[in-house]
This record gives sequence, structure tokens and C-alpha cells, in this order.
Amino acid sequence: MSTPVEFSIGLDLGGTNLRAAAVTQNGTLLYNVSSKTAYSAGREAILGEMVDAIAILREKCGDAKLAGIGVAVPGFIQLKEGVIRNSNNLASLENFPIRDELGRRLGTQIVLENDANAAALGEKWIGAGRAVDDLVLLTLGTGIGGGVISNGNVMRGFLGMAGELGHITVVPNGNPCGCGNRGCVEKHASATAVTATAKLMGLGDSLTAKQVYEMAMGGNEKAKTIFVSMGESLGIVLAMLVNTFNFPLYLLSGGVLGAWDLFAPAMLEETRRRSFTFRTTNTRIEKAALGNEAGLFGAAYLPWVRHLSA
Repeated sequence: MSTPVEFSIGLDLGGTNLRAAAVTQNGTLLYNVSSKTAYSAGREAILGEMVDAIAILREKCGDAKLAGIGVAVPGFIQLKEGVIRNSNNLASLENFPIRDELGRRLGTQIVLENDANAAALGEKWIGAGRAVDDLVLLTLGTGIGGGVISNGNVMRGFLGMAGELGHITVVPNGNPCGCGNRGCVEKHASATAVTATAKLMGLGDSLTAKQVYEMAMGGNEKAKTIFVSMGESLGIVLAMLVNTFNFPLYLLSGGVLGAWDLFAPAMLEETRRRSFTFRTTNTRIEKAALGNEAGLFGAAYLPWVRHLSA
């Protein structure tokens, strides 16, 4: 069959799932497919899954009205070359020309983007940021990612590596990070940080972040302090971002957002303490709206802003 309206295809290669969707320019989802990401199976298996998912959607919708295909992947993206750098989850795709190879296999141009940038773009397009042209998104999960939207466009920097907000230092001599720094906010405010701190505090050796959250909600004072510390670290980063960008909106998304009531009071108080602008203006810090779908919708939106990725 063929759709009567213009659409694009977005693919989001996540930490555990691969998701793809056909979406119209007003954000209506036409079809979607998903599968488990077989990272351990190697490069060819991952590429095969991506190509198969996109092929299913093209078969369902036809190509006559296809605006393009956008792909969101984790890691540093060198946009000019279409290459993934420094992605722990995608070792088999490291330094591999994934954009050009997908384009060759699918017979069409691919627009490649970092997953957190795509999520920020999705929130700007049809999410919590649709009413503003400038926003920052922090994604709170296993690590912490970030995306910056300025004047409606993704801020990428000269190589495409801007917006790595999870590696802003919040503790000068804090926990060592895989990036080579110490005290990155993702080592003090991510789900991984929550579980690591719980272990250090003697709460358990193999707890999940959700279990630490449940302990805190049940009244465990040590567990509560973990989320207070998390909020303080996020507040330090948010104050830096408010002072740097003077944007109207700062969004948080990701799996750790479920603990908002535990960490947000400390986060907002720390931001107020450290940012005169936040204290004296109507700058907003809020939950993102699209949840895990933000990157998928952002990837689908990429073909309509492809000139910004050139």
C-alpha cells in the first residue's frame, strides 16, 4: 500500500531495543516496529535488524511520499563522516561508516544523529518544548545524555559532539568516569550512580535503581539521601546551563524520572542557590513529555531538517 500523505521513517537504536516508526509531518504515527537489540551478535546482525525494520515500514507505506529516513544512535557522532565514535554499547560499530552503509543497503539517503540530540529535537517538535525555540534536554538513564536546541535547531558544535552534558563536572575529585574525567554528573546522578552509592552505603550489592527508589519511598533514610545527593548534582549542572544559555526551558527525561518527587526538591533548591537568573525569572525546569518515544520522533523529524545535518 501507499500512504496519501508525506511521511518519514525514524529509527532509534537504544540500549536494549531497536524501534522504528513511520510518522507524518504533523507527528501522527502511522506504523511502528520494534525488536531487541542484539549487540552481542555483532555488526552484521545489528545492521541487518536496522535494515529489516526500515524495509517493513517502507513496504507498509510505499516510497512515493517518503521524505527520508532518520537514524538516532548513542555515542559521539561525526556528522560529516557519518561515523560513530566512543559508544560503549556499540563497539562493533565503532569508527564504522554506518550512515553510508545503511544508505547503500536501503538505496536512499540517511540522516544520522546522536540519540539525545534526537530526543531533544523530538521534544521541540511535538513534546514539551513545542512552544519554545530554545531548550536543553537532560536524559537520565544508565548514564546521562543531553541535547541543546537553539533557535529551533540542534546545537552540534564543529564536529557534531556538542551537548555531552553528562560529562559536566559536579564534584572536582569525584568518581572516575569512562570519559577520562572525574566527577562527571552521570557518575553522581544516573541510575548507575544510584546503585553504586547504595552499594557503598551498605544497602545491598546488587540493587537496581528502582529498588533503591522503593526503599526510599518506604522510609529508608539512607536511600532518601541518595536521591537528595542526586538532586544536588543535577541542580549544579542545571544552574550552569541556565547561567550559560539563558534559555526559557530545561527538560529532564529518562527512566530515573520516576523518582522526581525524591530528587526534584533538592535539584530545584540547588539551582536557585547557584543561579541568579533562575531565581529572578520565569525559567522553567520540567519533565519531558514524550518519554522513551522522544528519540524515535526526533529521528523521524530529521529528514525535514536534513539541511542542518549537512
